[in-house]
Amino acid sequence: MIEKNKLVDLIEKTDLERVQSEKDIWEKHIFLEDNKVLIVGYEEEEKFTKQDPEEETVNTFYWYWELRNSQTWEVLFENHENDYSFCESQLEDSGDNDQVEDIVGDIDESDICTWSDHDWIEDISETIAREVLKWLNK
Repeated sequence: MIEKNKLVDLIEKTDLERVQSEKDIWEKHIFLEDNKVLIVGYEEEEKFTKQDPEEETVNTFYWYWELRNSQTWEVLFENHENDYSFCESQLEDSGDNDQVEDIVGDIDESDICTWSDHDWIEDISETIAREVLKWLNK
């Protein structure tokens, strides 16, 4: 059985890869013992676009994780409850996808996405590890 600290480390350090999809989805695949794979990713949930190109677009994403059989890809356990969300904002006419705070200067994204406190995997990696360890013990 994998130790919690090792699992947290794997969750945080494994690279995310973009999934081929119409939606904006990124996942990391962490192969565990006993033919199991942990998938941790985030998916675009909704997008709020203003009609004026001078206005910002706010993209909302949510974190999810699944435990699958690595041979059959059968889902053994999953958490797609949208409990851990984050958002990003950008101006539509910014050629290099500058964040709104880069263009305006003194507006921090946290002022725009006030509820967004799970931007980084490190914000939720221990929560994910605890739940996955419970799954592995069943």
